[in-house]
Amino acid sequence: MLADFIKLNKNILEAPNLAKSLEEIDLEVTPNEVVYSEGKVRLLHFNPLVQRQVKTPLVIAYALVNRFHILDIHPKKSWVRNLLNQGVDVYLIDWGTPTQINRHEGFDDYVNGYMDNCIDFVRKESSSDTISLQGYCTGGTLSAVYSALHPEKIKNLTLTAPVIDGRRDSTVVSNLAKHMDVDKLVDTLGNMPPELMYYVFSILKPFEQGFEKYLNFFKNIHDKEYVENFIRVEKWVSDTPPIPGELYRQWIKDVYQENLLINNNMYVGGRQVSLKNITMPLLTQVAVGDHLVSPECSMPIHYAVSSQDKTLKIYPTGHVGMIASSFSQKKVLPEFGQWLVERSEK
Repeated sequence: MLADFIKLNKNILEAPNLAKSLEEIDLEVTPNEVVYSEGKVRLLHFNPLVQRQVKTPLVIAYALVNRFHILDIHPKKSWVRNLLNQGVDVYLIDWGTPTQINRHEGFDDYVNGYMDNCIDFVRKESSSDTISLQGYCTGGTLSAVYSALHPEKIKNLTLTAPVIDGRRDSTVVSNLAKHMDVDKLVDTLGNMPPELMYYVFSILKPFEQGFEKYLNFFKNIHDKEYVENFIRVEKWVSDTPPIPGELYRQWIKDVYQENLLINNNMYVGGRQVSLKNITMPLLTQVAVGDHLVSPECSMPIHYAVSSQDKTLKIYPTGHVGMIASSFSQKKVLPEFGQWLVERSEK
């Protein structure tokens, strides 16, 4: 024990010379172009890496928390780069950084405004009547709502750890949301500030996200690959944009507190959101060890839709591990790519 303590202390002293700061780390984002923008929202189109195998383009709707970089965190663990190497034409919606000007924007603005405009742009640019849509986490919820309201524009739908059935979600996030006075919070603060969001996620696993995480970091300080991956993820975690107040209000009330979405009683832009309108092929991806979105919260979408072609995949990993890990590269992405190839125009 004494030897281990001395070694750990030595590693801590050497850490400043072995690890880059968050500002110094280069995420090596896969080359892309901003092909459409509206307000703070940008639509990114990633440059192809191989000859495209399918004509139908894929639009990824990232979550509203943190940045899309987790999908492109490292060339060897990049969700985007893997799909490009499989010949998929990849677009991604970057929600940007909302300001207080955006505090009154809600589901209608995001689903029937930003998402619809981005998808229409891709449809026009690719000369395709329909597109494949993938939503991750809260982006999965937006994608489910969008597909229910605009099914004629979606050829294939993939939902990765989506927030769907708030009543079945047993995570800390859900328990906080269910007992929150969201009206008072939004009326007081406007947008949800990054500091609040960062605090909420930091207490989900206080031991693992606090003491244990940094203990392992210092123990592995001489492992260059481990240190680089650690800092990349830390940079992603620390970069949390605000969430527009009205969007946050409706999110907490309709999805978590009143559980309207899964019961087809949610209204967006004056229109009822019925998950039964989802008739296109559906792939639902959930992680057994997900501490942000319970698998039981995501899986009900598989049974709520009218799709005849639907697949539910359950993986032995976590929320981030499903999209940014070696396991993701070896198991999740090959299955996702094959699923897309089989259901897209060639």
